[in-house]
Amino acid sequence: MTTTTSPEKPDLPARGWWWRLRHRWHYTYVGVLGALIFFCLSLTPSLLPRGHVLQGIVSGITAAIGYGTGVLSVWLVGKLSNRPLPSPSPVAWRGLAVVAVPVVGLFLYQGSVWQREVHRLMGMAAPSRFGVLAVLLIAGVSAAGLVGLIRVLRSAARAMGRLLSRWIPATTARAITGLAVALLAVGILNGVVIEGLFAVTDTAFRDVNDETEPGVAPPGDPLRSGGPGSLVSWASLGNQGRQFVAGGPGPQELSGFGRARPDRPVRVYAGLDSAPTSRERARLAVRELQRTGAFQRDVLLVITTTGTGWVDEDAVVPLEYMYDGDTAMVALQYSYLPSWLSFLVDKERAREAGRDLYNQVYAVWSRMPLRARPKLLVFGESLGSFGAESPFGGADDIRNRVDGMLLVGPPNRNTLWREYVADRDPGSAEILPSYEQGATIRFARDPATDLDRPATAWGTPRVVYLQHPSDPIVWWAPRLAVSRPDWLREPRGADVSPALHWYPFVTFWQVTADMAFSTGVPAGHGHSYGVAPVAAWADIAPPHGWTPQRTADLTALLSTTGG
Repeated sequence: MTTTTSPEKPDLPARGWWWRLRHRWHYTYVGVLGALIFFCLSLTPSLLPRGHVLQGIVSGITAAIGYGTGVLSVWLVGKLSNRPLPSPSPVAWRGLAVVAVPVVGLFLYQGSVWQREVHRLMGMAAPSRFGVLAVLLIAGVSAAGLVGLIRVLRSAARAMGRLLSRWIPATTARAITGLAVALLAVGILNGVVIEGLFAVTDTAFRDVNDETEPGVAPPGDPLRSGGPGSLVSWASLGNQGRQFVAGGPGPQELSGFGRARPDRPVRVYAGLDSAPTSRERARLAVRELQRTGAFQRDVLLVITTTGTGWVDEDAVVPLEYMYDGDTAMVALQYSYLPSWLSFLVDKERAREAGRDLYNQVYAVWSRMPLRARPKLLVFGESLGSFGAESPFGGADDIRNRVDGMLLVGPPNRNTLWREYVADRDPGSAEILPSYEQGATIRFARDPATDLDRPATAWGTPRVVYLQHPSDPIVWWAPRLAVSRPDWLREPRGADVSPALHWYPFVTFWQVTADMAFSTGVPAGHGHSYGVAPVAAWADIAPPHGWTPQRTADLTALLSTTGG
């Protein structure tokens, strides 16, 4: 008997292969719709200007999240309705394309307008409009790559599920394999990618910490750590510590602004290699303060450094000028990683260093006769402000144990900062709150004007938080992904675009990207505070006879010469 073969049979293998290929790379209608919506929203302004490459990466990640959100929505609706949803017709796809092209084009154009506005608010040159084509290309490649990666993981989970379903129920097999692949992906990300990145970064910054910048030499002044008679070796100070003890104004610079014969400022620093533990480094630093006569000065400033051990000269030098060098400063290194990375892996070290150093200094200072004590001040910037808060339990504790405090660019996770902002006086804004009618703690964008508000009496000690409306370090928080914060419900700050609005997930990624370049803007914006600490210190701890004109003169001097 002869068997006849249908003419369509030979085409089935080819058709099956082509169908599988199309199915593997097919994008769902609702997923594409979600990607387009999220892509367009990602072009809206955030806190800081974005270059074309960064904008493309942010938009690509956001579009991939939008695609995943759309796919997940369809899946959930299908499960809840318990029946398959109709597939979009070719007409629907053509309609989406007809609408998408002009809408995406409009948002790309408007995005360039918004970016030019944000650049103008920061006093920066506006980027070229033609870069939007690069944004579109980078975003498309990034989004497709992320979606493709997720699909590879999904295919692996399904293949494992089919294999496992030979021995256990299919539903259970799919659940187990899906969870296994997810855990494997997270494990690889944490154990290989992230740990590998941390290892490379750790090595790189450890090497930087061991280096000495050109022109930086051991001080010949015994009032400096690493100098003659110092208990702390020059080699153990680290890169930033060596810059700190070798820096600052000398008698010649100080005499040009103040009295003819100023004192030589004391600068004490303990690096990571100066002692094995944070507490031992703090004890060593206090012995160094005693050796240099720091407790007999007019002012003693306790500094919690940033992640790398950096001390902002613009923030501490003003005190040396204001008090004609009759000052002592002490700082402790707890890490050599940048603040953003230290916050992820060394956050507790910042808290520990701030607490250990202040408590050791306070133990000596508090035993001194009242009239013989120097003014005890505290300073911290960025992650350093997180550590500088740590010795104190709240406003009452601060009032009892310190003479003044300046905290610059506090991260959103600062414990006391969050408490004060959450409990701010009714009617005050999150970007510039009032706490307890400004009795002790005040907030400022521009300390020259903002610290006069509220008009109620400002007693002593005085605490100042400097925070810009455009500083992503201050406003970034994980909850930004799903919850609109108060600062995006209020009128925008002076250097923030009125077109900035909150969108789920989108705003989170925008502000996350802003953090990476938070200091790449002119002073007075973002995480760059310039010489604003001059006016802040003039309000916190002014010397006898200090005047607003002296504040203006010192601000002008440091703006010209730098710290």
